[in-house]
Amino acid sequence: MSEADSKKEPLQPPASEPTPAVEPAKPSKTAPSKPVASGGARSLATVALLVGLGGVALAGYGVWQLQQLGVQEGQRLEAMQGTAEQTRQLAERERQMAARLGRLEQLPSASELEERRRMLATLQSDQQRLSGRVEQVLGASREEWRLAEAEHLLRMAMLQLSAMQDVKSAEMLVHEADLILQKQDDPAAYSTRQKLLEGLEGLRSLPELDRTGLFLQLGALRGQTAQLSALAPEFVNGEAQPESAQDSRWQRWLNELTRYVRVDFDASADVKPLLAGQTLGQVRLALSLAIEQAQWAVLNGNAEVYRQSLEQASSVLKDHFSEDNGQARGLRKRLEELSQREVEVTLPDLAPALEALQAYVQKRERRDAGDAGEAPAQPETQDAEQEAQRT
Repeated sequence: MSEADSKKEPLQPPASEPTPAVEPAKPSKTAPSKPVASGGARSLATVALLVGLGGVALAGYGVWQLQQLGVQEGQRLEAMQGTAEQTRQLAERERQMAARLGRLEQLPSASELEERRRMLATLQSDQQRLSGRVEQVLGASREEWRLAEAEHLLRMAMLQLSAMQDVKSAEMLVHEADLILQKQDDPAAYSTRQKLLEGLEGLRSLPELDRTGLFLQLGALRGQTAQLSALAPEFVNGEAQPESAQDSRWQRWLNELTRYVRVDFDASADVKPLLAGQTLGQVRLALSLAIEQAQWAVLNGNAEVYRQSLEQASSVLKDHFSEDNGQARGLRKRLEELSQREVEVTLPDLAPALEALQAYVQKRERRDAGDAGEAPAQPETQDAEQEAQRT
């Protein structure tokens, strides 16, 4: 049905309208109106259906339009947020650039930079010169201290030889002094090292002397003197003579007496006196003093006094104690063995080595003083070169 038809349809009377009361008895006139009423109802239903469908379509279209508007609004919000973020980033960059520009404005000018560069170069040059001087002074002081130590070691070695004749200690001290000169690595020290090595080899060629051991051995023997004692004579009862009937009474008495008393007129061994009391103490004291004197001779390297003292001790034992006394015999034998030991050697002279070392130290000090006098000219030359470079 078209729109024109719908416009013409209201011109017809509606089906629900009542018929006039004046015409109830005319059924023949109302019969043709029934088809017209049903067709109108269908038309109205169709129109209503179309109107409903149109409303639904309009409603759906409106909903779709609202959804599209929501999407577009979300995109606008996101775009606005992105724009705000970009704006914030731009503002942050502008702030950073402003801060950098502010720092750049605080930087010195080109002339100030040049002046500071020049001052820095001067400071570095002065620092290098100062460090060089400090290193030179410290190096010289260290070497001087080591040379002084070598001289002290050599003096100690000479003292050990002269006072105690301790060859081993003197050898070690001279060797340490030679090591110090070896570390100098200076050709001027070769002659000094030669003197030191001559003295060192002289010490090494000496026979080995154990003065301490010999002194202690004599001390042990000296302690044994307090235990010496003389042997008392023992009487040995003789055998009885066989009796005979022909012997008289006096002969029998004489035979019995010979068992207790014996006189030997042809004795070959010396009869030693019986020592006791004060006499034995005096003999022990004399023997102890002789051994103590031998100990003094060992420490002082006096071979003559050493041998005389031991011979004196052996004579005391020989004169006052019998050969049957085993303790005295063993002590005497031990003293005779020790008397053959060497207590004195010809020691080398270390004075030439000490004089050579002192001469080398003085020569080195003069050389260092000359180098120190020439050192100040170098900083002036460096300053002149730097000034020429700046101009």
